[in-house]
Amino acid sequence: MTQAKFITFEGGEGVGKSTQVKALARRLTARGITATVTREPGGSPFAELIRDLLLSPQTPKHGPLSETLLFNAARADHLAEIIRPELAAGRWVICDRFSDSTRAYQGAAGGIEMATIAQLNEIVVGETEPDLTIILDMPAKEGLARASARRGDAQSTSTPAQLVDTFEARTLAFHEKLRREFLRLAAEQPGRCVVIDGAQSIEQIGAQIWDAVEKRLLESGDAGGEP
Repeated sequence: MTQAKFITFEGGEGVGKSTQVKALARRLTARGITATVTREPGGSPFAELIRDLLLSPQTPKHGPLSETLLFNAARADHLAEIIRPELAAGRWVICDRFSDSTRAYQGAAGGIEMATIAQLNEIVVGETEPDLTIILDMPAKEGLARASARRGDAQSTSTPAQLVDTFEARTLAFHEKLRREFLRLAAEQPGRCVVIDGAQSIEQIGAQIWDAVEKRLLESGDAGGEP
């Protein structure tokens, strides 16, 4: 059996991460691999409370360092309560956003020194780095348009309206910085990161993700799963 793996999904707003996270979990299950799906910010009860605070448009204005520390507080609890125990039990973990989002959002786009981001990451994440990071990429303007359309669909189907969270509402220039940073990270760490064109069909994207998982994490042909 293969050792449990930690897979993260990254990218800007509206690129379709949540859809592909669920699709990958289904494929792993069909392969006989038990996978836990989670997200950031959030994932554990305490971290979900911080998520509500961070994403609420009603949250009072605060500085980027405060924001960075909140994200890391949520991540520390998420790792302790969910990610590390699941990996230790032999279950794969698929996480919608992780520490690369902090590098992009609070670092490259938010202005926090990368040395500070790296120091906090060393304290909080330590050796629990992802085995594979899927970066879904598309122009920032297109991603924001998709996110807006998604909110419109929610309203038209009588689903409670999705508020524009504090990050999605930021300027196009901010979101373009995010995209550049995710691509920079991928170029810097090609052994961990795979960039996939998010403008393709859901099926095409899913096939490319599965190809990356098979080649990078399942080369031995073992199914893995719980011991």
